[in-house]
Amino acid sequence: MMEMEKQFSVAVDGPSGAGKSTLAKAVAREMGILYVDTGAIYRSIGYYVYQQNIDPKDAPAVIAVLPEVHIEMHYGDDGLQHMVLNGEDVTTQIRLPEISLYASAVSAIPEVRAFLLQMQRDLAKTHSVIMDGRDIGTVVLPDADVKIFLTAKAEVRALRRMKELEERGTPRPYEEVLREIQERDWADSHRAAAPLRQAEDAILVDTSTLDFDESLARLLAVIREGVDA
Repeated sequence: MMEMEKQFSVAVDGPSGAGKSTLAKAVAREMGILYVDTGAIYRSIGYYVYQQNIDPKDAPAVIAVLPEVHIEMHYGDDGLQHMVLNGEDVTTQIRLPEISLYASAVSAIPEVRAFLLQMQRDLAKTHSVIMDGRDIGTVVLPDADVKIFLTAKAEVRALRRMKELEERGTPRPYEEVLREIQERDWADSHRAAAPLRQAEDAILVDTSTLDFDESLARLLAVIREGVDA
């Protein structure tokens, strides 16, 4: 692990299935910086809404319960980010398949994004961080030292997602996985609140023809050049 003397922030944006979280975690380990999984934060909100039997698309109802939500993050001995919701570790629960739909729905509500914005920015003020999501470089950390837009062709992302599902023991047809990725791409790029787009000063990294090690090496090179490390 390489410890950095200078504090800096890295924003990684991109579409669903681009490998943002996996690669960002690896970068954090390699460079000795904090990895912030913003998706897990939204999943925590979604999980609370799920617990309360609220329709995640019912914006007024979701907004009404935000004052009841207290989210904390801590990093265990495993080096992973653990999510604590109102005192309960929900790291495992927020990864349930049904919570993905809740997270996606609540993240489209502007008031939810505003509720979590300062929390995310505060982490970048106190630590060197790599943060991934869909609006990190454009909204959350517009002054990030390094901005990366990580992508791959939808067909490649679908194949990678299929492999991941097979390894979990929950295989699904390629056509179904590809359709879901294309639908998510459209929804993320057309939503009213902080749509997915490449920041003007972000560096495009397309991993369609790269394996994991090659992708990691490319990200590390971009980041080190950007922070003069």
